[in-house]
Amino acid sequence: MKVIMRWKRRMLGFAMVAMATAMAAGPAGAAAPDGKAPSKASPEARIKELGITLPPAPKPMASYVPVVRTGNLLFLAGQGPTAEGKVLVAGKVGSDLTEEEGNKAARASILNSLAILKSELGSLDRVRRIVKMTGWVNSAPGFNRQPWVINGASDLLIEIFGEAGKHARSAVGTNELPLNIPVEIEIVVEAAP
Repeated sequence: MKVIMRWKRRMLGFAMVAMATAMAAGPAGAAAPDGKAPSKASPEARIKELGITLPPAPKPMASYVPVVRTGNLLFLAGQGPTAEGKVLVAGKVGSDLTEEEGNKAARASILNSLAILKSELGSLDRVRRIVKMTGWVNSAPGFNRQPWVINGASDLLIEIFGEAGKHARSAVGTNELPLNIPVEIEIVVEAAP
């Protein structure tokens, strides 16, 4: 009986996190996360409007390739907040870093993913849809706000791609990540043929 009650409490907790995430995202077609109406500009034009400069596409740090394409789907390897092979920010969110610092690390991580995507496609205007994101957060014991940390990446994708940037997502806490990075993000993208 105690096991069943614990299971029910855990499921209720998952449901509450999902509900809070959905409420924070707002209804489909709502304004961008910054409160402004979504732009009709192309993704490349939106990046310029936002004043974003993509970093050089990161090179793999181990035995893997940065992207695999099968048909119109591109599967990108996990990226963290790195530049030129060096970690920009390290530590556990909830002890070494604040939630806001983790959110900024997620944003930096997705910029690396976009650099890889642009390198593969030639232009981000060839992206039809961001399909799925998985985000891992290097979490201190008791830290359970992973969805809000990963919003740093999700919100930027919506700002750049509009409706096509809205994606399915998992935000997961973990006790360690490579090189003590606070966040690692991978995405699946549908591209024009």
